[in-house]
Amino acid sequence: MTGAREGEPVVSAQGLTKTYGALSAVDHVDLEVGAGDVYGLLGPNGAGKTTFMRMLFGLIRPDSGEISVSGVPVQPEPRRALAEVAGFVEAPRFYPYLSGRKNLELLGRLDGGLRPQRINEVLEVVDLFDRRDSRVREYSYGMVQRLGVAAALMRDPRLLVLDEPTNGLDPAGIRDMRNLIHRLVDTGLTILLSSHHMVEVDEICTRVAIMRRGRLAYDGPITELRAQAGRATRHLDTTDNHVAVEVCRGFAGVEHVQLDGPQIVFDADEATVERLSRELVHAGLGIHRLHAPTSALETLFFRLTEGGTGTPTDEEAAA
Repeated sequence: MTGAREGEPVVSAQGLTKTYGALSAVDHVDLEVGAGDVYGLLGPNGAGKTTFMRMLFGLIRPDSGEISVSGVPVQPEPRRALAEVAGFVEAPRFYPYLSGRKNLELLGRLDGGLRPQRINEVLEVVDLFDRRDSRVREYSYGMVQRLGVAAALMRDPRLLVLDEPTNGLDPAGIRDMRNLIHRLVDTGLTILLSSHHMVEVDEICTRVAIMRRGRLAYDGPITELRAQAGRATRHLDTTDNHVAVEVCRGFAGVEHVQLDGPQIVFDADEATVERLSRELVHAGLGIHRLHAPTSALETLFFRLTEGGTGTPTDEEAAA
């Protein structure tokens, strides 16, 4: 251990700030990741997630503020602070002409040496043991992502950091990565992951921070965020949308009603939608279509981050 005291957060950021010219990529961020948390750092592309991760790994220095791991500031002691941290920012990289096992052997030597059995153990954890001798160029993108997790686990870290772990994966790859994260959670590992998918964070994380233009729009338990969500955006098309929009605007529990081209857009919870449907039929209207293109959590996410993507600088383009 790095000298962590009981109850001390695994990651703590206080007033963390990083600017690129006129852009505040990370703007006075305060957050804490507790031991055993699965903490999701959520936001649209360009919100500052990757910049935050890079400061956590000591790859870039903050302009002001501090980020520490188990009470040890990353700057000016990155080696000591990151002794029990592993993971990857953006996509993991390997030698494509070497096997998965050979790549891990090389990384183990660079990291000071590991017992050979540890390589087999981590390959079992990420379901790549049967493909251990295949060249990485023969792996699918999802397998490469899981090999990146295996490489991180070789250090037996206290904190695992994953930057967009399902980005670019097909549905099967997303399923495998989510299952892997759930298995790691069951071991008591603390996980910090970034994502721009609300559904992914909802399925995996216990706590979440939502970033907008480098600042936190929300920080707290996922259960509280679900409680705040309540309503989802709905799309409605009827036999007479001009009449239907007036019905919607006068109906209790229906909010943000607008006629958007060939459909009506509004926010409401499930119980309200059921009552509204009966009212529309009672008004003599036929319903062609009524659906929710996003979940209630996604609707809240868009509202919290609305207008927050902006145009990132070259440094922030990958965030």
